[in-house]
Amino acid sequence: MLEKATITRPYAEAAFAYALEEKQLSDWSAMLKLLGMIVCDDSMQRVISSPKLSAEELYNFIIDVCGDKLSQAGKNFVKILIDARRINLAAEISVIFEQKRSAAEGVSEVNVITAYPLDESQIKMITESLGKRTGNKIDINIKEDKDLIGGVIIRAGDSVVDASLRGRLKELNNIIAQ
Repeated sequence: MLEKATITRPYAEAAFAYALEEKQLSDWSAMLKLLGMIVCDDSMQRVISSPKLSAEELYNFIIDVCGDKLSQAGKNFVKILIDARRINLAAEISVIFEQKRSAAEGVSEVNVITAYPLDESQIKMITESLGKRTGNKIDINIKEDKDLIGGVIIRAGDSVVDASLRGRLKELNNIIAQ
C-alpha cells in the first residue's frame, strides 16, 4: 500500500500551485485547515466511510458543514477529493500545503521542547541563531516536557539537536553498555 504522503502530495501540490497562481495562499490555507479538522472528527469519519451515502450526498453534506468558508475553487477541490475517495486525507493534504507555503514564504518552522520555560532573551537567541543558519524567518513553537530533566531539544525540518539532560544520559548509558 502506498504511503499517505505519496498519495496526498499531488493533491497538496495542485492546491498550492493554484493558490500561488491566484495569490490566495492564506485563503487556501484556512480552507484546507477547516476541511482537515472536519474530516478528522470521529463522527465525520463514520459519515465519510458510510457505504449508504453517495458521493453527491457526501459532497453536499461537507459543503453544508463548511458553510460559506469555501470558495468555488475550494468546493471543486472537495468534489475532486470525494470522487477520488481521498476526502479522509484532507488533514494530511493541509499539512503538506502548509510546508510548501512556509518554504515559499521563506519561513522555517522550529519546534523547541524544553524542560523549563524559556525567557524572551533565550527565545530571541534561538530564533536569531536559526534564522542566520537557515536564512529564513523562524516560526518557533515551544513545548515544555519535564521529563527532559534539563536542556532543550530543537527540531527544524529534518535536523534535530538534542541538548537535553535526558538525551545526554541516554548517550552515557549507551557508551557504558558497550
